[in-house]
Amino acid sequence: MTGTARPHLVAVVAFDGVQLLDVTGPAEVFTTANGHGGRYDIRIVSLTGQDVRTSGGIRLGVDGPVDSLPGRLGTLLVPGRRDWRRAVTDAALTSGVQELAARSRRVASVCAGAFVLAEAGLLDGRRAATHWRLAGELAAAYPAVTVESDPLFVRDGRVITSAGITAGMDLALSLVEEDHGAGPARDTARELVVFMARPGGQSQFSARLRPREAEHPAVRAAMDAVSADPAGPHSPAALAGLGKVSARHLSRLFRSETGLSPAQYIASVRLEAAQDLLASGTDPIEAVAEGAGFGSAETMRRAFQQTLGLSPTHYRARFRTTAAAGAAAQVDS
Repeated sequence: MTGTARPHLVAVVAFDGVQLLDVTGPAEVFTTANGHGGRYDIRIVSLTGQDVRTSGGIRLGVDGPVDSLPGRLGTLLVPGRRDWRRAVTDAALTSGVQELAARSRRVASVCAGAFVLAEAGLLDGRRAATHWRLAGELAAAYPAVTVESDPLFVRDGRVITSAGITAGMDLALSLVEEDHGAGPARDTARELVVFMARPGGQSQFSARLRPREAEHPAVRAAMDAVSADPAGPHSPAALAGLGKVSARHLSRLFRSETGLSPAQYIASVRLEAAQDLLASGTDPIEAVAEGAGFGSAETMRRAFQQTLGLSPTHYRARFRTTAAAGAAAQVDS
């Protein structure tokens, strides 16, 4: 979108009870991107054109009614409200979203906004994400939707659904990158002092915080050992010995409490450790792989590609924190 190209119109549908950050987070990303080569026309609309009251009691002004939008839209963004049942029983909202989606190049939702898309039939046969606390409810209420509870956001065709609240900013940054490239998206992220568009496949959870959720002492002991030293050998027998159980029993306990095998948990901790090392330091890829416990750069590369959809080198280039970027700039100067 350069030269005389028309701005990309982003329509955000607001309604009473909406979560404020679901609306303002992505809107701020697109607005900030306009200072870095973007061309977005952001319009917040409501069904009637009247202002709405957010979940926190803050009144949110809108640009007009849904009917004021032009015939073709670039992106339709549907935020959520905590009481998603109130949203999906609003027939006018559902039909309005259906009609706008038919006129949009792509459709996106933030957090519980996925329920509105599902009620409108826009997620039937598709993969979708929402806040991890709501993933089970979305799957139960809409069995035609394949719900993924872990990723920050999921793209299936022209429909993109994101996890809770701030993940909407990750989604918006990914759309800026899709429209204008990594450079403008990175500049936008730096101005907002956030990570550069965390990849959608990244987990909503920190693997190293999961020991707090485990109840059985053997599982907690094993998880604590892995999170404290991701590069350690961590054989099944050694981990089981920490909790004074057999390796087979530890595996059963692990799956029961976390949904993961011990090996899968180790892999997730090592991936997260590598992400931290790549985002915050300048060590060679081989050193990062060794420090995170992968053993070789090739093993780490395969893990990154399979889980995040990009290589460690690309992860470092795109997702370094602003603090690391600033430190590098000071060194360069």
